[in-house]
Amino acid sequence: MGDTKQSSLNIVGGGHVGKVLGRQFAAAGAFRIQDVCNRTLASAQDAVDFIGSGRAVATLAQMRPAGVTMLAVPDDQIVAGCAQLVQAGLLGAGSIVFHCSGALSSHDLAAAREPGAVLASVHPVRSFADVAQVAAQFAGTFCSVEGDAPAVDALRAALERSGAQVIAIDTSAKTLYHAASVFACNYLVSLMDVALRTYAAAGIPDDAARQLAQPLVTETVANVFRLGPAQALSGPIARGDWATVAKQQRAVDSWDPQAGALYELMAELTAELARRKAGLAGGGA
Repeated sequence: MGDTKQSSLNIVGGGHVGKVLGRQFAAAGAFRIQDVCNRTLASAQDAVDFIGSGRAVATLAQMRPAGVTMLAVPDDQIVAGCAQLVQAGLLGAGSIVFHCSGALSSHDLAAAREPGAVLASVHPVRSFADVAQVAAQFAGTFCSVEGDAPAVDALRAALERSGAQVIAIDTSAKTLYHAASVFACNYLVSLMDVALRTYAAAGIPDDAARQLAQPLVTETVANVFRLGPAQALSGPIARGDWATVAKQQRAVDSWDPQAGALYELMAELTAELARRKAGLAGGGA
C-alpha cells in the first residue's frame, strides 16, 4: 500500500460530501488539496474556505492535472462529469479517479480507462445534513470502497489516515448495499413521518407526538443494535395478538389507505421476524 501523503487531489463538486472529505484529507495530510471546482467561483471558494486549502476554480478548463480526482457531484452527473474530465485532459496513466455515490459503482467511471486512470468509489455512511457537525465528528465513520485494486489501496490508506473505518465491498453488490443504507436512513425517516401523522390523526398535537415517539424510537434502535432485531421486537405481533393487529389495520385503512397498505406490509414482515424470534427462543430452550 503506497503512501498517499504527497498525492495531489482535485475536487469536482464542492457540496456537502466534497467539503467534508476534502477537509478530512487535508487535515490528516492524506492528500494535498490542489483545485476545487464547483458550479460558480463563489461556491468553489466557499468549499475551499471550509476545507482550509486548495484553489477555487469555476471550470474544468482551469484545473491542473492531479494524482487523484474526486467527483463529488450528484449521481446523475457522474458519467458526464467523468467524460468531461477525460476530454479536458485531466486524467492520465495511473491517476486515480473516484466518485462518492452510494448507488453507483466504479464501472460508471469507465470513460476514464481510455487515458489509463484507475477507478474507485468511496461512500461515507453518514447523513451529511450538517457538514460542520459531520466534519467535527468524522473519526470512526464507516466508508465503503470498491474498484480497481491500486485505487482502493490508495484510498483506503488516505481514509484510514483521516480517521475513517474502511469496508471493501463487491462492485457487483453496490446497488444492493446502497439500498440497505436507504432502508436504514431515508426510509426510517419516512416511517417516522407516518407514525407522527398517525398520532396527529388520533388527535395528538405535533409537539406531544414527537415527545411520545422519541423514547420509543431511541430505546428500540438501541435494543436493535444491542440485541439484534429479533430480540428487540415487542408489541402485538410478537405477542401473537392478531385481534389487535386486525383492529389497527381497519383503523389505519379508514384513515389513510396508503398508510394502511404500509401497515399491512409491515405486519407481514414483522410476523416473519416474530417467527425468527420464536425460533431463537426455542433453540435456546
